[in-house]
Amino acid sequence: MANYIVDHFDDIDAVRCPCGFARRAFARPDNATATVHIVDIQQDSKVHYHKDHTEIYLVLEGEGHIELDGDVVPLRPFTTVLIKPLCRHRAVGHLRIVNICIPPFDPLDEWFD
Repeated sequence: MANYIVDHFDDIDAVRCPCGFARRAFARPDNATATVHIVDIQQDSKVHYHKDHTEIYLVLEGEGHIELDGDVVPLRPFTTVLIKPLCRHRAVGHLRIVNICIPPFDPLDEWFD
C-alpha cells in the first residue's frame, strides 16, 4: 500500500451538504487522517455543528459572512477560519471554500439544533 493518496477534484462528484455542494477528496475507509473539500456555499446554508471533528475553512472566491456561536465574521478571499468541535456555524453568501476536516468528514457527525 502506498504511503500517500492522490485525488483530483474534477473526478469527484459534488454532493449536497448543509452549506451547499461539496466535493470531498480522500473520503475513503482506509484514510483516518483528514479530508479536503471544495465547497460551493449557497445562500441557504443551515446552522450545524460537529461533536468530533475540527474544520478549517479557506475562502477562495466570493464574499459573505460566517456565523460562529452567534458571532458574525465577514468573509472574503483568503480568509481562514478554524472551527472547533461543538461550535455552531454556517457560512452565508455565495462563496467557494476549501474545507479541511480533521479527522475525516463523517456524515454521522453533522448535528442540528
